[in-house]
Amino acid sequence: MANLEYSKELMKHFKNPKYVKTLKNPSGIGEVGNIRCGDIMHLEIKVDEKGKGQSKKIKDIGFKTFGCPSAIAASDVVCDIAKGKTLKQAKKITKDQVLKKLKGLPTAKIHCSVLGIDALKKAIKDYEEKNG
Repeated sequence: MANLEYSKELMKHFKNPKYVKTLKNPSGIGEVGNIRCGDIMHLEIKVDEKGKGQSKKIKDIGFKTFGCPSAIAASDVVCDIAKGKTLKQAKKITKDQVLKKLKGLPTAKIHCSVLGIDALKKAIKDYEEKNG
């Protein structure tokens, strides 16, 4: 069995995630899953309609994750990084940013950092498809 050493920062986000919530009338929804590990993620964004195109900002964000501590913590961090960013900036969030904020992840759990990013990108794409 792999040694899973979780950082204090990861445990903080796992035990007290700030963004576990459902938004009323979300602007975009993204859902992803990883069959290999069983993690499933649902992420919603609310976009501030001021501004144009990619310069519109994410004014609220929430997620629900069925998964391990790494998946939950990484989802919370993705939301934390994305909130207040423009759509263009949010699309550029990387796993390295998530890993840095979590102060690392066990090697076997690095894929969890990408799930939240993928769900965010799908939510933005959903919003863009709905709004031309």
